[in-house]
Amino acid sequence: MQSGPILNISCYLFVSLPDTEALRERLHARAEALGLKGTVLIAEEGINLFLAGTAEVVDTWVAELRSDPRFDALTPKRSWSATQPFQRLKVKVKPEIIRMNHPAIRPDQAPRAPALAPATLARWLDQGHDDAGREVVMLDTRNGFEVDHGAFDGAIDWRLHKFSDFPAALAAHRDELVGKTVVSYCTGGIRCEKAAMVLAEQGLTAWQLDGGILKYFEDTGGPHYHGHCFVFDEREALAPDLSPAE
Repeated sequence: MQSGPILNISCYLFVSLPDTEALRERLHARAEALGLKGTVLIAEEGINLFLAGTAEVVDTWVAELRSDPRFDALTPKRSWSATQPFQRLKVKVKPEIIRMNHPAIRPDQAPRAPALAPATLARWLDQGHDDAGREVVMLDTRNGFEVDHGAFDGAIDWRLHKFSDFPAALAAHRDELVGKTVVSYCTGGIRCEKAAMVLAEQGLTAWQLDGGILKYFEDTGGPHYHGHCFVFDEREALAPDLSPAE
């Protein structure tokens, strides 16, 4: 539901990008010309972005980006705000689009971790188990302060200070997850996608929540989730209807 004139998008895609510097220059120039604000992170493993502006210019920029076949699969999550939530535009090249410091995990060079549709997760949580009758546990891969704004009911929270703490936390708690269906989740999907790969690497049955909390809100309205979803802009947090939390 639209609740303001500013369209906010967030999306990521793991895809091999050997031309990061040239891509940065091109994307920055076009976003700046259109008056967009927000952050675009580029790495050899893919792209991660949060941008805001009028719907016309946001959609123009995304359409131009997707004209490059490498980005055809981008599916931005959309929300609306009364004002621009970003102060400036930043387009940066990074070693990783989400830092994990676990070189064996390269989502751009491996099959995607199993992705669970939000509607399927809501159904599993309603019935209390997955379709094979296994216990479902929700694993929050966000930082502790983000979890404090809201989380899935009964979710595991390892009080991470940063995402690169995840592999060590998993090593310490792996045995607690054996025999269960683990659904990793985060804000928009990028962290839980990498996390699901590490979970599988450890021999666990794991899914990523496709599109993260924001897509879950968009598709289901947020059942089994309490509180709000922290976002890294001036809105601070979103309610399950994707409006800025009050």
